[in-house]
Amino acid sequence: MNKSDLIDAMADGADISKSAAGRALDSLTDSIAVALKNGDSVSIIGFGTFMVKERAARTGRNPQTGASIEIAASKTPSFKAGKALKDAIQ
Repeated sequence: MNKSDLIDAMADGADISKSAAGRALDSLTDSIAVALKNGDSVSIIGFGTFMVKERAARTGRNPQTGASIEIAASKTPSFKAGKALKDAIQ
């Protein structure tokens, strides 16, 4: 399922127009991104939790030359599925 399929499903499920569903989806994703950027996590009961995880700096290896390289610390978005979502797919 891609974004347009999701918008169609939202529009049908909520009995709203596709443009309204598209705006709602964009607003949701923007709100989650802003919260994560501010260091907050976003919990949707029954669905899951979006959070930011920090990766420590580490030493990697260039596969072509075999030389060691330093990989900087970084932050990455993460999602942990909730119990209801896990149960729904089993």
